[in-house]
Amino acid sequence: MNQKQIESALESLGHVLPEVTPPAASYVPARLAGGLLFVSGQLPIADGALLAKGVVPSEVTPEEAEACAERCAINAIAAGLSAVPAGSEIAGVVRVGVWVASDAGFKAQPEVANGASELLQRVFGDAGRHARAAVSSNALPRGTPVEVEVLFEVVLAG
Repeated sequence: MNQKQIESALESLGHVLPEVTPPAASYVPARLAGGLLFVSGQLPIADGALLAKGVVPSEVTPEEAEACAERCAINAIAAGLSAVPAGSEIAGVVRVGVWVASDAGFKAQPEVANGASELLQRVFGDAGRHARAAVSSNALPRGTPVEVEVLFEVVLAG
């Protein structure tokens, strides 16, 4: 899919492609290696602020965390598109990694991760189906409840 098609798909879901969030440390938002596009972990940032802070479920509900995962996926699409060469297209989603800052005993990380997975599948259709890891962490950067990384396949122009 090209950028216009992706933007249109996002708009049909009520979302606008955001600006890429600048890295918080010494890394790049996305890096293309051959036909694989590695997107760094994305936080649920909208309008320059985290959507939520805290661990799931004592400080952030699972539903809020799922919405955060969706926002992370939107930010991952923006970061990925920023590294796609002109004339090239994203062919699909290969893998998604989702980290959930969780209280001990919380076991619904896969349901939280569905926020990212389902958004990517709605945007990319069958090409959005992917392999995935959904794991727990005791803490994540900036106190965010969710962080998502994405590996896209890119069809390079020419």
